Amino acid sequence: MAGWAPLLPPALLLALLSARPCPCGTAPASSSQPVTARLAAKWPATPLLLEASEFIAEDGNEKFWQFLETVRELTVYKQGDSEYSYYNLILKKAGQFLSNLQINLLKFALSIRAYSPTVQMFQQIAADEPPPEGCSAFVVIHEKHTCKINEIKKLLKKATKRPRPYLFKGDHKFPTLKEDGPVVILYAEMGTKDFVKFHKILSEKAQKEEIVYVLRHYVQKPNSRKMYLSGYGVELAIKSTEYKAVDDTQVKGANETKEEEDEEDEESDVQGFLFGKLKRMHPDLKNNLMEFKKHLIETTNNMEPLKVWEMQDLSFQAATRIMSTPVYDALKVMKDIAQNFPIRARSLTRVPVDKKMQKEIEENQKHFHETLGIQPGEARLFLNGLHIDLDFQDPFSILETLKLEGKVMHDLHELGIKGETLSKFMRLHVHPTDNNYALDIRHSSIIWINNIEQDHSYSTWPASYQELLKPSFPGFLHEIRRNLYNLVLFVDPVQEDTGGYMKLAELFYHHDVPLRIGIVFILSTKEEIDGSEDAGVALWRTFNYIAEESDTSQAFLSIINMYHEVKDGNVLTVDDVKHVLRSEYPHADVQSILGVHSEYDQGRKAGATFYKKSGLGPLPQALFNGVPFPREEMDVVELETLILQRIFDATGFFQQAVFMGLLEDHVNAVDFLMDQNNVVSRINLSILGAERRYIHFRSTSVPFHVEDFSTFSFLDSQDKSAVISDNMKYLTKKDEDTLYAVTVWIVADFDKPAGRRLLSDALKSLKTSSHTRVGILNNPSSKIKEDNTAIARGILAAFLTQNNDNLKSFLSKLSKEDTAKSLAAGTKIVKFLIPGMDGDTLEKKYNTLGLDLIKTQQMYCQEVLKLLPGQMAVISNGRVLGPLGENEFYVEDFSLLEKVTYSTSAEKIKALVKEMGNSSKSGSDLIMKIDALLSSLPKTEMRQDLDLLKEQHSVVKVAPQENEPFYDVIAIVDPLTREAQKMTHLLIVLKDIINMKLRLFLNCRSKLSEVPLKSFYRFVLEPELTYGINKHLPSEPVAKFLELPESPLLTLNMITPESWLVEAVNSSCDLDNIHLQEIKGAVIAEYELEYILLEGHCFDVTTGQPPRGLQFTLGTKKNPVMVDTIVMANLGYFQLKANPGAWILRLRKGRSEEIYQVFSHEGTDSVADLTDVIVVLNNFRSKIIKVQVQKKPDKVYEDLLTDGTTGKKGKVESIARFSEEIPTDEKEKKSDILNIFSVASGHLYERFLRLIFPQNYDAFCPTSHKNTS
Repeated sequence: MAGWAPLLPPALLLALLSARPCPCGTAPASSSQPVTARLAAKWPATPLLLEASEFIAEDGNEKFWQFLETVRELTVYKQGDSEYSYYNLILKKAGQFLSNLQINLLKFALSIRAYSPTVQMFQQIAADEPPPEGCSAFVVIHEKHTCKINEIKKLLKKATKRPRPYLFKGDHKFPTLKEDGPVVILYAEMGTKDFVKFHKILSEKAQKEEIVYVLRHYVQKPNSRKMYLSGYGVELAIKSTEYKAVDDTQVKGANETKEEEDEEDEESDVQGFLFGKLKRMHPDLKNNLMEFKKHLIETTNNMEPLKVWEMQDLSFQAATRIMSTPVYDALKVMKDIAQNFPIRARSLTRVPVDKKMQKEIEENQKHFHETLGIQPGEARLFLNGLHIDLDFQDPFSILETLKLEGKVMHDLHELGIKGETLSKFMRLHVHPTDNNYALDIRHSSIIWINNIEQDHSYSTWPASYQELLKPSFPGFLHEIRRNLYNLVLFVDPVQEDTGGYMKLAELFYHHDVPLRIGIVFILSTKEEIDGSEDAGVALWRTFNYIAEESDTSQAFLSIINMYHEVKDGNVLTVDDVKHVLRSEYPHADVQSILGVHSEYDQGRKAGATFYKKSGLGPLPQALFNGVPFPREEMDVVELETLILQRIFDATGFFQQAVFMGLLEDHVNAVDFLMDQNNVVSRINLSILGAERRYIHFRSTSVPFHVEDFSTFSFLDSQDKSAVISDNMKYLTKKDEDTLYAVTVWIVADFDKPAGRRLLSDALKSLKTSSHTRVGILNNPSSKIKEDNTAIARGILAAFLTQNNDNLKSFLSKLSKEDTAKSLAAGTKIVKFLIPGMDGDTLEKKYNTLGLDLIKTQQMYCQEVLKLLPGQMAVISNGRVLGPLGENEFYVEDFSLLEKVTYSTSAEKIKALVKEMGNSSKSGSDLIMKIDALLSSLPKTEMRQDLDLLKEQHSVVKVAPQENEPFYDVIAIVDPLTREAQKMTHLLIVLKDIINMKLRLFLNCRSKLSEVPLKSFYRFVLEPELTYGINKHLPSEPVAKFLELPESPLLTLNMITPESWLVEAVNSSCDLDNIHLQEIKGAVIAEYELEYILLEGHCFDVTTGQPPRGLQFTLGTKKNPVMVDTIVMANLGYFQLKANPGAWILRLRKGRSEEIYQVFSHEGTDSVADLTDVIVVLNNFRSKIIKVQVQKKPDKVYEDLLTDGTTGKKGKVESIARFSEEIPTDEKEKKSDILNIFSVASGHLYERFLRLIFPQNYDAFCPTSHKNTS
């Protein structure tokens, strides 16, 4: 600086020193040319109001419609006010339904336009209708369109005779109980006057249950302004100059932006000097100041190569600088170092390493390596213990995680759970570890054909479990004399397909497969039956006779011979049984064996009893180690392979158990299997199924009484649930003050026999239960009157007035049919009192109860539980099981429900609630509400418990706000890595959005031998939308590089989410060779999100192999072929380029469609039996689907890649056939158009082609042939 003293008078030098801000401020500005990059969506900007509505819709359909009512005509404010005022108005309206945290997340979602694809998806669906001309809102009623309100009634008349429209998962259905009426789809923009006109009429009709009202967003005149995106990274990599590669195009038209950029740069500081302020203070020294600024920048941007010894401690030197900065600026300093490393490296070499910090880092690194396997230099990010992998997760998926975690933390906090206790609840595993529930197969009715442990056939096999750990050839089964693998068949002997299953059992038996085979015969349960008339009974008695004469194995082989007598398509007859019996046992008295008074009838009913008790579905059923095979896998042809696969899968489980010492030689194999957590005494899919629905309980008590029906009717569903739960009375096994882990509500019409039977079964189950309390909700079948609610009122009055022991006895009496009939006939309730009851109180309550309580309960059942009048349900800790049929739930089901609920979640929650010291009623309520909350969430990966050994010298700590729920964020990162470039910016944004407890551990590498970072980096992400000075339009998200060195050659790279296909549409120079010395003005790069990828895997269901050469097309009803692709031989992979919308996936016309048909599909948005495969893209993330295809019956022997007639490879014919598929109008295009046919398809190859033809890709490659393989 001394060399510049003559230019600056002493007064100015003093001013310079006074103008210097804190050295930890923003990054210095530069006089070199700035480089900016921004990315626009392919579709126009979508209204923020619609995006906000989609954010709220994810919190519940009811909230969506409540929000809609508050913003019915909100767009009128948009006309006069600035966009900033309108934006704040939307947030204010949304704030009525969202917590403070959710409002911050909404701001973030609007900033990254996370819900814009959802709005655009509806817009594309509307365009495919198509909309009537000149209509800003219109309805579609079963394929008929109108934008006139007075035509709706006319179109509804014959609507049900026309095809019913397909509704998507993301459609907004007006909340009504019945959904069988005609469907009216309104396409309109929420908040406009035309929308209000239609909505008023349609909502009234929906409330009367005349129609099913569906709303889809439709904007008649989309915004002309481009929508710029964020959530991606931009890199300026320093290019190797071993060869000279510079831009040889002439740079034009960038000078006009220079002044604007310079003005903005003046507000930044250069080495601590604010030159904008200095110029205003000393305008006469403007030129001198410019020269001084240039000198400082040139010395700052010194990029001379570092010596190897200078690099060794760079990472620790960077950490020292970060840790020496005040906490509130540490992240900013780290971001500046990581993102501008090439020009910060020289200054870092002069920083002395803090030895205490280095020692602490090394100790923590050793701890991380031992506990988590993290090496020095590696990066990890944990949010509430969940691993956030920044290589795969983008801001859009992180937003979803923040929303989900925030909802749980907020609701738990509202329940009074705070601090470390809240963290403990967050880490509970409350989801079933295995959805494959097994039936206990230790039952006497199972006839075991063989026994691996006892039969002589297996006597040469080793008996030790250790044999499992010995190596074997792939595909070979371990032969161990233990009943490790058990197959049980439930069959009706006279069903057509029973013979196939019996022959399959014979196949395994004869080939000495290490599989124990058991059979349960489901036979007639009549007391007296003649075996000469019933083939099933005849088979059973013959089986018992032969087993007594010989043994079970011989009896089984005789049964197999009977089924060999049955011809294909026929069923077993009595004659088949007699024929085998006479041929094998000529001296047997057939009539006495098969007759009514047969001595061989013992145990006939046992199989049917076990089958009924088991809860298994339609016969036949097959169980492997107790786990039922799904219905779709019960094909006899496929079952052999599936059973062998199950054996191989189970072998891995047993090997692990032996290795861990859990399965030792003294342990019985079957007992070990049946003692697993997934084993139950009954299979009831309504209890064990994966689909689950939960009540969302309001956290705070609502000051309304359950008998105040008029007020209750105005509450929303969460408040209704709060009133019902706070006023619920319970029945327990013992009258004691204790915490109950399982809360069961019985929902039924107790004035009907089925309702009373359900209550009676619940009472019986209480006798053996120690964890459950029972409450009731009455759901009357008909209009509520005093004469048709006598029993329900009696039950409710007893709940409200009697103690526990008397209540149980009285309810048992009331649930009996003779008592119920007598009470309904007008007998006074006091006639049914039991000794010890308070009769006067009960009678008084019964006579004064009124009907409001029953009306309240009925409304709750219909509006919240979504039950029709009279329908039954059982609710366990907020989980709704129903509607239930009359004979669908028994005493055994209540026991099963208690076991599943208690073992999966309630036991763990109860233990933590007990630690909190809550009383029995409030504690049991708390367990119920927490269970409903935690169990309703999607299953997440395992949460990690991380501990830092020492945090004093090497950890950046940001404390959360007190008395508020906070996210626990732990970041482990080396400050000089690519991960740090992205992570630090993300953490700064998160700090503005959420209440965060941050611990950032600097995981430095030692002894670096090369430059760790060779690029500049910017991450385009803001916590909320920002508006310019005039507050009129939102500022565009942009990556801006200032203070760049002019000498090196730079390459600009867009680092976007993997599913984005991005293309440069406008640039002021060659973005692959940016040489700032030769460029005048700013470098501006504009990109466009061309496509979002739809990815998938395809397999032939018959062979299990990818159908090589199969082609798919993607399009709409109006335009069926918009893009196409081919299935790769590698894992059957395919990908299609798409944009937000609802698309139809089809097999391409030609050989693909002629030979194949779609068999099944997963991950799509259409039901399995729908002809068209519908795929909805409604977010920025890639969608991955799985398609199974099958050859048509008459094309089984044809091959896609061969000529159908000769069977030879027909390459010329294939090319000719392909050219025939090209539309005629394209053939006639001018000959100077070059069609490029790539030899490989895919995202990366697509990018490669764009590098070859950066500006003229579209000109060279017509859309329909860009990615033809």
